[in-house]
Amino acid sequence: MTELMHFLADSPVVTRHRPWPRVELSAVTWANLVDQLAIERWELAALWGEPGMVHAALRDPDLGVYFVVSTACPDGRFASLARVRPGAARLERAARDLFGVVPEGLEDARPWLDHGRWPMRRPLAAAPVPRAMDEPAAQAADYPFLPVEGEGVHQIPVGPVHAGIIEPGHFRFHANGEIVVRLEERLGYVHRGVERLMQGKPVPEAARLASRVSGDSAVAHAFAFARAVEAALDHECPARATHLRALMAELERIANHLGDFGAICNDASFAFLQAEASSLREDVLRVAGSVFGHRLMMDKVVPGGVAVDIAAIGIEAIRALVGAVGPRFERLVHVYDSKPSLLDRTIATGAVGSHLVHRFAVGGIVGRAAGRAVDARVAPGYAPYDALDFAVPGLPQGDVHARIMVRVEEVRESLKLIRQILDTLPSGPIFAPPPEREGEGMGVVEGFRGDILTWVRLGPDGRVQRCFPRDPSWLQWPLLEAAIEGNIVADFPLCNKSFNCSYAGQDL
Repeated sequence: MTELMHFLADSPVVTRHRPWPRVELSAVTWANLVDQLAIERWELAALWGEPGMVHAALRDPDLGVYFVVSTACPDGRFASLARVRPGAARLERAARDLFGVVPEGLEDARPWLDHGRWPMRRPLAAAPVPRAMDEPAAQAADYPFLPVEGEGVHQIPVGPVHAGIIEPGHFRFHANGEIVVRLEERLGYVHRGVERLMQGKPVPEAARLASRVSGDSAVAHAFAFARAVEAALDHECPARATHLRALMAELERIANHLGDFGAICNDASFAFLQAEASSLREDVLRVAGSVFGHRLMMDKVVPGGVAVDIAAIGIEAIRALVGAVGPRFERLVHVYDSKPSLLDRTIATGAVGSHLVHRFAVGGIVGRAAGRAVDARVAPGYAPYDALDFAVPGLPQGDVHARIMVRVEEVRESLKLIRQILDTLPSGPIFAPPPEREGEGMGVVEGFRGDILTWVRLGPDGRVQRCFPRDPSWLQWPLLEAAIEGNIVADFPLCNKSFNCSYAGQDL
């Protein structure tokens, strides 16, 4: 096995990039990288474009560290990584739609984010192309879903509009009777132009956008952006702020896991557990709102620290919350675990193989439930988690039940973490203004779905020149297609909710 740093040793390094190196590769070296990825265990964490260039973040699984590799595309083309790292496919399609950089060798030439509704093709390229007036409707209607052949195979289109309050996404089922032969997703309906909106913004304004990439991960995305900016500027936030960031992140994790636990049970027609879990989630959100001034703690994590401190009464409120949530949650877990009719719906349903989560470098609930127990709080690690005691749960089965039980263990660990954070909360300031200067940086934090990676470049005036926030959903959505194969159509809500991928987080 070759260490990634040894492979990149002869390529020029961008010195202003922190905390991990960014290496500029020639087209030949980039092509060699693709070949090397076919035999090495290096993981693709993210891929993004900009005019005339493409970047990829790679993780060395043995060291738990990252490297960013970049290659210029003077002719608008680069060698696709998707042949050896299939998680790159949608990221490459998105980069092509936005920046016009074409991945050579990518088998799937269909658009991803561009639904034919934009007035311009490649809107973020150096030279966008106006779209013909009669083109949008035709392209939107003629998306070529992959064909499935066989006697008795029929299609079931679902979405993009769904019942209830939910983001839009289209699911095309090919089924033989009730058995799903293939599921294909089409997303991008909530594309908001986040990457374009961030360009040219002062850091505080861009931070507000980062907190809104995916509303249920407002803290985690703001945390990742803040760490990326601080890395770019070689700037440290105060110790008290790092603890408060972790406190908010763990409250966010608990609230979302409680909501998911109940929602999965509800999709198995066990509404009682959803009602009880929703009540617990509401308690968490109310305490968060009273202590930090916002139920989702949006805009409270900022580059340089946090925007709000916690008073003694707030500490006591959180201690009381932790003391109340734990026992009530354990009773709900006991109910779940003692209902054979409920377990019959979740055990062995929607299983994802360990080989897939490793090949797609999927972390979070999906990865840990299928044997890939990776957690950004541990590797690469960041403060204050490097001084806290907690376990990363993992199971091998990869089914809906395993994803539920990983959530259960994470709630337990988060409750322990909150107690440790409050016990060790240092005194002092909560904010240190970051300087306004140029730099490049990357931040990786563990959200409730998994690792969030944010890359940022700041110009000489300190404004954002380019930012790419990679939600875990980019890598997890494709595995939902694999999870439902061979299951009945009626089990799709269970599989879908057990993943709980973000539409907005990957539509950007």
